Amino acid sequence: MTKRLVRFDGGDGVDNYVNQYVVVAIFIFLGILLPAAALTVGRLLRPHKPNDPKRTTYESGNEPVGEGQVRFNIRYYIFALMFVIFDVETVFLYPWAVAYNKLGLFVLVEMFIFAAMLFIGLLYAWKKKVLKWNSV
Repeated sequence: MTKRLVRFDGGDGVDNYVNQYVVVAIFIFLGILLPAAALTVGRLLRPHKPNDPKRTTYESGNEPVGEGQVRFNIRYYIFALMFVIFDVETVFLYPWAVAYNKLGLFVLVEMFIFAAMLFIGLLYAWKKKVLKWNSV
């Protein structure tokens, strides 16, 4: 016989359902309390000695030279975006590939639709010559 955190007269189903939410509430409470306590203790125990070198942009002792802003070519952004899209596709395809035997034909069709949509997007990017590095 298991111990119950909260007791209701609604039967075992209600008790189990409520107990699951109690566990989630405890984890949320601890997830907020522990970081807040660590930050508070850190703030109370750290030495507070502000001085001019600590307030500068770089604490390494070197004076900053030049501007902090650097312009990047927009093509880096496009390739990074394409990488993220196909990386997310891999994240979605892996669980499907692991559990394919148990899922059936419907999930196979859904995954082909998902892959086809990504392939159509890749063809569109290729047609617009987004993937050519030297194009202007």
